[in-house]
Amino acid sequence: MTDQHLAVIVLAAGQGTRMRSSRPKILHTIAGRSLVGHVLSTARELEPSHVIAVVRHERDLVSATIAELMPEAIFVDQDEVPGTGRAVELAIAALPTDFEGDVVVVSGDVPLLDAPTLATLITTHRGAGAAATVLSAVFDDATGYGRIVRSSTGDFEAIVEQKDADEAQQLITEVNSGTYVFSLVPLREQLAHVGTANAQGEKYLTDVVALLRGSGSAVTALPVRDGWMVSGVNDRVQLSEASRRMNELIVRRWQLAGVTVQDPASTWIDADVVLNEDVELLPDTQLKGATLIQRGAIIGPDTTLVDCEVGEGATIKRTDATLAVIGAGASVGPFSYLRPGTYLGVGGKIGTFVETKNSRIGDGSKVPHLSYIGDTTIGEHTNIGAGAITANYDDLAKHATTIGSHVHSGSHTVFVAPVRIGDGAKTGAGTVVRKDVPAGALAINVAPQRNMTGWVQANRAGTAAAIAAESADDQAPSE
Repeated sequence: MTDQHLAVIVLAAGQGTRMRSSRPKILHTIAGRSLVGHVLSTARELEPSHVIAVVRHERDLVSATIAELMPEAIFVDQDEVPGTGRAVELAIAALPTDFEGDVVVVSGDVPLLDAPTLATLITTHRGAGAAATVLSAVFDDATGYGRIVRSSTGDFEAIVEQKDADEAQQLITEVNSGTYVFSLVPLREQLAHVGTANAQGEKYLTDVVALLRGSGSAVTALPVRDGWMVSGVNDRVQLSEASRRMNELIVRRWQLAGVTVQDPASTWIDADVVLNEDVELLPDTQLKGATLIQRGAIIGPDTTLVDCEVGEGATIKRTDATLAVIGAGASVGPFSYLRPGTYLGVGGKIGTFVETKNSRIGDGSKVPHLSYIGDTTIGEHTNIGAGAITANYDDLAKHATTIGSHVHSGSHTVFVAPVRIGDGAKTGAGTVVRKDVPAGALAINVAPQRNMTGWVQANRAGTAAAIAAESADDQAPSE
């Protein structure tokens, strides 16, 4: 149910120069989502009545990404006045005039902060009747962070920035995370009094906290359970650390849901992947995008699936697949390459060193070895012999091959598309099929074999082959 008294502001205006990237920092990805995508997902779980994104750097690109993920988001452009205080001031001005309630402020580069933690922050804020509540964290090394100063009774007193902290304050390990909940009316009142008379010339949101505290309004601070939850991503090192941590959380969640993960350290699962009970993931498995794995399937080792659907009880090993659908009880691999548009039916098989693309392989049908199947429809219970190729491209266009049910093709058959093979038909080994084959027919195009006796001895005299052949002739029984 939507909380009509809650708005979320996402700070997404920064450039992120330390990433050293042409891509905006918040659009870098972990677990298959952009950093800001994780933040938006968390915001949505809070069910606020309004979400406002403050943008500036690469404004069009960032806005397009956010709009795709959250069409209902309101966009506000940060002006020439820098600072988080100014960003929030512009954001609350975009709220409807009749909005009354609380405003959560989050950063677009903090992907690990989850909705339950923010929900607890909101509950604490409202329970205390506070004008502001700061989400804090406790770090072993607090260098660089603003310190949370508390009274002897443990009450919040102030946020003191590193450069302003005295020796005693620098020993404090509780720090400001940059995430807040404010009551709208006092927030609006105090933002009007915040200036830019500081070394950076910025309008700081932390100054609002000080003004609220100085005016006698209640301000509280709530420390998170784990400090890493509020860690921002500022460079590639922190990006990889956040990615690893996010993956640990995702893997653990699926383990607790009944999925066996043999080696969590080498298993990577994107945030939008869906797994069912009794799925087993073997080492070096990557599940990406919107992949769905049904109950009892075994995936891996050494397998990457992107936006795939895998049926119940299927097995896939040492395979790279994208946008493929694997039926229940089917088997794939090892060393298979499934390109987009591959559909493998119930109990079907795609085997060793087989590449498929835009092809539908029916229930119980098999492509076991060393084959390329492209732009092809195969019926049920058909067996495609080793080394088969559906030659689908004539240098100008792609053409389709249709192979019926209960067909058996000999090894090294080439189907030159467009061509149709009827139900129950067969092809001989080495056949090149250039025209349709009727149901139940045998297609062959083999030339008579000719043996030229003595050719090696006459044309390769003195070679090891010639000597071996002469020896074989000497040992042959006389007729």
